[in-house]
Amino acid sequence: MMNGGGMSGGFFGTGFLFILLIVAIVGVFIWMMRAKTPKENNPTDKENRHSLSLLKDRLAKGEITEEEYERLKRKIQE
Repeated sequence: MMNGGGMSGGFFGTGFLFILLIVAIVGVFIWMMRAKTPKENNPTDKENRHSLSLLKDRLAKGEITEEEYERLKRKIQE
C-alpha cells in the first residue's frame, strides 16, 4: 500500500542529505572567510612593512633617489 504517493525516507533519506548540505555550506563559508583574513602574525610581512617604512624615510630625507627607492622597494617585495 502506498503512503500518499510521497517519499518518506525519514532521517536517512532527505533529512540526512539536508544536514550534509548545511554542513558543507557552513564549511565552505568558514574556509572562504579564513582565506580572506590577513596574516597579521606573519613575521616576514612585518619585516617588509618596517623595511618599506625605513625606505620611505630615507627618500623623504633625500638620502636616496626615487630610482633607488623604486629598485629597493621591488627587491623588498620579492
